[in-house]
Amino acid sequence: MTEIKTNINSMKKFILLILTVLPLTVAGQQVIPLYPGEVPNNRVTGSDADPRPAMLRKVINPTLEVYRPDENNATGAAVIICPGGGYSVIVFEGEGVTAAKEFARNGVTAFVLKYRLPEDTLQVNKTIAPLQDAQQAVKIIREQAKEWGLDSDKIGIMGFSAGGHLASTAATHFENVLIDNPENTSVRPDFQILVYPVITMQAELTHQGSRDELLGLNPTKETVDLYSNELQITEKTPPAYITHSGDDSLVPVKNSIQYYKQLLKHKVPAEMHLYPKGNHGFVLREPVEEWMHPLFRWMRNSGFISTP
Repeated sequence: MTEIKTNINSMKKFILLILTVLPLTVAGQQVIPLYPGEVPNNRVTGSDADPRPAMLRKVINPTLEVYRPDENNATGAAVIICPGGGYSVIVFEGEGVTAAKEFARNGVTAFVLKYRLPEDTLQVNKTIAPLQDAQQAVKIIREQAKEWGLDSDKIGIMGFSAGGHLASTAATHFENVLIDNPENTSVRPDFQILVYPVITMQAELTHQGSRDELLGLNPTKETVDLYSNELQITEKTPPAYITHSGDDSLVPVKNSIQYYKQLLKHKVPAEMHLYPKGNHGFVLREPVEEWMHPLFRWMRNSGFISTP
């Protein structure tokens, strides 16, 4: 019980940090609905709050907010960004929009995903709702790649904290398609970028708040194992870039280390950057161009963006 209280207090401190550093909301270049019609698995209908706040809570209608590079700088690569927030909020500005703008400046089209947060009152099966939205995002961007001027083989997914769990779930569960997909479009991301990610749902290492929100208070061992993404890696898992700080008191760095080890075991190309200090949410305190610089180098070296 003491450990759970400590975890909750740490999350509260993290949320306060976010609120003190977030910039004013800046609208994206375009916002597109994730589903053309009825949202699958929803219990309710209605409108989300508008205008969009810096931090989102209840999401009924998931969307993609698009940030496009200048035409003369476009690389054809795209990334879907899943901000974190413990599966209880979405840190849309600090972990979504800020990174999206930097991607666009570097020639990568960025789509910030406003995904459904798991909630029994809003979804029939809350556990699959975020993954449905991530899969739908990959699907529609791949199907409309030509319209966006994108290479359909260079569509990646990025996630922070609990959003990192969502991104790694999309990268390891793509063979179990949970959305309507009449064209049989691949929902496998071509690469994954994980920033201080929640990876495991195993009790000894997980972020308990994220696990409770996604799986409920008494999940079965089968469900816990299924959403422990270090156990779901295969040779088909897409290449990964991972970054974390060793002193993370909210999401233990062993989440990233275990994932990295399993990627290597299955011969999946992976690069990991570990910082000795910074704690959880360190990107909110660092200039975006600094912590993202090694990421762009990895993307160039991996062939996802062209080398200047």
